[in-house]
Amino acid sequence: MAKSTVFFKNKPRICSTFTIAGPKEGNSLFGKYIHEILKDDRFDEDTFEKAECKMLSYCIEQTIKSANKKQTDINALISGDLLNQIISASFAARNFDFPYIGVYNACSTFSEALSLSAVLVDGGYMKNVVAATGSHFATAERQYRYPLELGSTRPPQSQWTVTGAGGALITDKGSYPKIISATFGKVVDFGITDANNMGAAMAPACCDTLLTLLKETDTSPKDYDLILTGDLGALGSRLMKKLAKERGVNIDNHCDCGEMIYNLKEEEYQGGSGAGCSAVVFSSYIYKKLMKKEIKRMILLATGALLSSLSSQQGESIPGISHAVVVEA
Repeated sequence: MAKSTVFFKNKPRICSTFTIAGPKEGNSLFGKYIHEILKDDRFDEDTFEKAECKMLSYCIEQTIKSANKKQTDINALISGDLLNQIISASFAARNFDFPYIGVYNACSTFSEALSLSAVLVDGGYMKNVVAATGSHFATAERQYRYPLELGSTRPPQSQWTVTGAGGALITDKGSYPKIISATFGKVVDFGITDANNMGAAMAPACCDTLLTLLKETDTSPKDYDLILTGDLGALGSRLMKKLAKERGVNIDNHCDCGEMIYNLKEEEYQGGSGAGCSAVVFSSYIYKKLMKKEIKRMILLATGALLSSLSSQQGESIPGISHAVVVEA
């Protein structure tokens, strides 16, 4: 039977990270760990879409600078976002003179980008690869649900798309956190049709990837300091824990980026989501913990709901996906 996990012989390093986020994210308890916080969601641009692209471009630039490297040192950029034709990532790539690989797996795009970056570096094909993703609340609402001007009521099962971007530079050597393995997930569809209930749609895929990782790496949850999911939110996290427990796996060391990034208030609904969610949390707070060796070994399981406005209008259910990387201090 084909394996889903790639083990990295040379253990590619994450030598630098950078994050930028909006005022809402900056005003949370988590905000003090974000590298740069915007004064407003427009980022001095005419539209929210242009602001999202500018955030991602700035994040890529600063990720490279924080590693004390030049753009000429970078072999490739692997990036994606939530907008049609991943225009934020593609348009941001216009500002850089190195190869660009556009990827899309919805909110799980960051772990996908990290995994593919590690593959290229571990194989000796490239030395320095930037993985970066971003999202914006206003652009996601306009594309997937309703324009903000309509003032639609948000249901309690909904999540709030993170306005932010996160980047990581993967390199071939150095005393930095190491990517040990990557487990590529498969698409799992639980039959959820509510476009606001993404946590329930993604939880089965996340559980499937985690169980596959544990089996193929011959490990248990106790072997990790942290099992960090992407953006299941409060409801999705509970569902994921329940699904894992039904299969005999207890994940008491589990946290979710969507739950972490906002304050615990009723108006935050189920928490955060978006391609920028796991990218911002991992590349700020979590990376600092890894550098200090307060986290020695962890799993990052970013999760994605593979829907579009068109599929929702046609009554399609929402397939889920989750990719995982194991990182060691």
